[in-house]
Amino acid sequence: MSHESSGTGGTPGDPESPDSATSGPATPDTAPPGEPDAAAPRKSRAGRDLPAAIGVGLTLGVSIILILLFAPWVWYIVVSVAFAIATWEVTKRLRSGGHDVAFWPLLVGGQAIIWCSWPWGTTGVLVAFVATVLVIMVWKLLAQGITRAPENYLRNLSASVFVLAWLPLLASFGVLMVHQDHGAARVATLMIVVVCSDVGGYAAGVLFGKHPMAPAISPKKSWEGLAGSLVVGTAGAVCTTMFLLDTQWWVGVILGPVLVVCATLGDLVESQVKRDLDIKDMGTLLPGHGGIMDRLDSLLPSAFIVWAVLTALL
Repeated sequence: MSHESSGTGGTPGDPESPDSATSGPATPDTAPPGEPDAAAPRKSRAGRDLPAAIGVGLTLGVSIILILLFAPWVWYIVVSVAFAIATWEVTKRLRSGGHDVAFWPLLVGGQAIIWCSWPWGTTGVLVAFVATVLVIMVWKLLAQGITRAPENYLRNLSASVFVLAWLPLLASFGVLMVHQDHGAARVATLMIVVVCSDVGGYAAGVLFGKHPMAPAISPKKSWEGLAGSLVVGTAGAVCTTMFLLDTQWWVGVILGPVLVVCATLGDLVESQVKRDLDIKDMGTLLPGHGGIMDRLDSLLPSAFIVWAVLTALL
């Protein structure tokens, strides 16, 4: 979840035969000079269709809270479905950009990484991850049969392993927390602090942003936005650790800044991936947000940070 602009990407397609028009959103028809375009969605100063973004965000947030309160085990289903869709989105975009990633091993292996964390914890995650890497190595080696040498083997293998580590491996830490003491509260802490960081960064960036933080990667990110993320995100971390986790306030002081920095870096990583692929968003599933992966960019590294910090300090 970032405090930069978000738009719409290309049309979804079969990851095995991705469409070619994925260089970015289509240019909308323009209205006559001096007249507003009635068909265009109303956007904020940061480029989002803000009403749609807020509506989708609130719906997702309320749904997650209800699941964590009344049926925490359903969280596994939510995460597994979300990352199946995210894997499809990223695979489609990468293939359109010339990276022939191994979709089926990524899809099946990603589900194994997430679900093996239920009975076997971090050991299950590690075994499933390594096993999937080995399958991908052989899969790409034999992609064109045993009589032909694979093309761009190292590049395609590297891209596939990157997706495996970026999506399901980091996501597994978000489900591992459910089994810990106050598991639902730990996951809620992750969500609340990331939202606080996003809201603080978005507001400060729109109102005060004048100094670009990484203009070559994400031009609309500013140092003022980062400062807003740090203030609001740390405040959210202190409140959640005190009132949800019933622990000392200083745990939130440690968790907040570390999470905000990692969430921001997660945003920048996805921004650079999209810049390399010359696209605006990974998908179009969520109005005002883009695709599923466009909402997971900061949550992925944050899930690991929350799991690591709270496991070490609680």
